[in-house]
Amino acid sequence: MADFIDPKSEWWRQAVCYEVYVRSFADGDGDGVGDLPGITARLPYLRDLGVDALWITPFYPSPQHDHGYDVADYTGVDPLFGDLAAADDLLAGAHELGLRVIVDLVPNHTSSEHAWFAAALAAGPGSPERARYLFRQGRGPEGDLPPNNWQSVFGGPAWTRVEDGEWYLHLFDPTQPDLDWRHPDVGDLFEDVLRFWLDRGVDGFRIDVAHGLYKVEDLRDQVVGQDEQAGSGAVNSTQTMVERDALRDEPMWDQPEVHEVYRRWRKVLDFYDGDRMAVAEAWTQTSDSMARFVRSDELHQSFNFHWLTAPWSAAAFAEVVEQTLSAMALVDASATWVLSNHDVERHPSRYGGGERGLARARAATLAMLALPGSAYLYQGEELGLEQVDVAPEHRQDPSYLRTGEPGRDGCRVPIPWSGDHAPYGFGPGSGQPWIPQPEGWGPQSVAAQTGNQDSTLEFYRRALALRRSVATTAGDEVAVEVVDTDLLVLRRGDLTVVVNTGSTPRALPAGEVLIASAPLPDDPDGDPDAPGTPGTGTPGTAGTAGTRLLPPDTAAWLADPS
Repeated sequence: MADFIDPKSEWWRQAVCYEVYVRSFADGDGDGVGDLPGITARLPYLRDLGVDALWITPFYPSPQHDHGYDVADYTGVDPLFGDLAAADDLLAGAHELGLRVIVDLVPNHTSSEHAWFAAALAAGPGSPERARYLFRQGRGPEGDLPPNNWQSVFGGPAWTRVEDGEWYLHLFDPTQPDLDWRHPDVGDLFEDVLRFWLDRGVDGFRIDVAHGLYKVEDLRDQVVGQDEQAGSGAVNSTQTMVERDALRDEPMWDQPEVHEVYRRWRKVLDFYDGDRMAVAEAWTQTSDSMARFVRSDELHQSFNFHWLTAPWSAAAFAEVVEQTLSAMALVDASATWVLSNHDVERHPSRYGGGERGLARARAATLAMLALPGSAYLYQGEELGLEQVDVAPEHRQDPSYLRTGEPGRDGCRVPIPWSGDHAPYGFGPGSGQPWIPQPEGWGPQSVAAQTGNQDSTLEFYRRALALRRSVATTAGDEVAVEVVDTDLLVLRRGDLTVVVNTGSTPRALPAGEVLIASAPLPDDPDGDPDAPGTPGTGTPGTAGTAGTRLLPPDTAAWLADPS
């Protein structure tokens, strides 16, 4: 699918990548949980949608306490999802259709059921086996207090005590002990893991918690202000793990030594042909710190989470675009753009929900797809799915289990493919999948939306096709302007993108309207005999005869009339 890219440029620089949350995309065997054969069967759908690559969340052997991000074996496939033969079939099928495959890699921590951790528990304090993890003596006269004040991302202390009295660090769930990356065995293990999957044909890796791995060596306390509490970034219903309210002391994240890991990995990736790549999930505090992960001898991309935390605002969106492109230019890297993923509230809900939330989501997506760099989509966003209010008895996210906050289950509900009742074609079974689907999802299924030109699915298909032919050849320079507070104007080569974040219709500039996120009415004060006339107004003016208006919560692409 990436044949539009200049042969002198790597495939990933302008690619559209589609995140597949393996448990919730497609179920091949009817057990209510998505799997690799289910993904393989749906690959033609992804080709026809118009994406270039799929990123698959972890499918390795795991006790599934954090749904695969607690890995017990990095070179296998959990029987829940298939086997290595199924992984090979998926890779072969994707490549035959022109799709690239990115797999998830989890290097910050293992499962507590990994052979290394089992050996560490059995060997006892001071053993070489424990040196691969971060075991420490506790504080207090009896050693019954955690070694420092760090808190888990999932809530509560980041330390758990074992029977012999030592404590081990887990920045996430207690079933996810953090590795000590200062131990040489750890780096060697992951180089072997990279080569194992590269040899099988994967095209890239998404690096989970890429800003983690190394902690400050003495594991000192986190310095907190008078009105602050220690924390490492909590997961809850209103914030995400990527948010930062202010610059703060974070001795558990983004240590300088981590960049040596990625320099080593880059050499491995460069050894293989086919432009193999890696993208960092790095929750950094600034755009500049994010850019350090994508220097020319490190990773190829880093997720840009800035848009995930931006409100519905022309000024906020302009800041996202300008800061991101400026930071990437400093290290000559390509940008990435993300509006939803498996860790955050879906963007239609984040933008208010209902018709307004969906309209805003479509407009934001259209703006994102016009920008230079890679766009990462999350499964189901092309269907306009909102966050689901999962009943407490069905919630499975460890962050919910530790904090009582709703957590991330609402964006992980299996997507609807067809039919008017659960499981909506998700698999061959007849019952609810692993997280129950809501009633009334039939009209949002793939089958119901296919062929309906007003549907969100067909809108995504048109936008992705147009991106391939227009936006990816428009150059890398973007002029950003905010007009009268609520109109965002992006100019990239011969392409102009206008987003109306306000409450009243606004006139479009001159140019042929290539696509809009919603129907565009003509100015009622203009010429009634000129419907469909290309825009002739200046952005933000009241319009002239025949002027095409941009409704609130809408975006449009226009071609330069010259």
